[in-house]
Amino acid sequence: MRARKLTVLVFALTLAFVSNALRAQSPTPIIVQAATAATAAPTPIPVAKDSEPNPIAMRMLQQMKAANEDVLKKQEATLQRLDEIQKAAEQLKIFSKRG
Repeated sequence: MRARKLTVLVFALTLAFVSNALRAQSPTPIIVQAATAATAAPTPIPVAKDSEPNPIAMRMLQQMKAANEDVLKKQEATLQRLDEIQKAAEQLKIFSKRG
C-alpha cells in the first residue's frame, strides 16, 4: 500500500512538472520587424599617400616581435622540461613494475 502511494505521488509530481513546462512555452513564435532607418553609405577610409612606415609603429612592432620571441623561447624550454618529466615518469613506471 505504501509503495502504491509513493508511485502515485511520483506520477503526480511528474505530471505537474511536465504540465508546467508545457504551459511555459509560447505556442506561436513572436516575429519583430527590423528597425530600418535611412543610412548613409559608409565613408571610405582615406589611405595614406606616402608609403613611408610610421617610426613609432615600427618600433612598437619590433618590441612586440622581440617579446613574442622571448615567449616562444620560454615555451620551448617548458616543452623540453615537460618531455624530460614525462620520460622520467615512464622510467619510474617501468621500474615500479619490476619491483
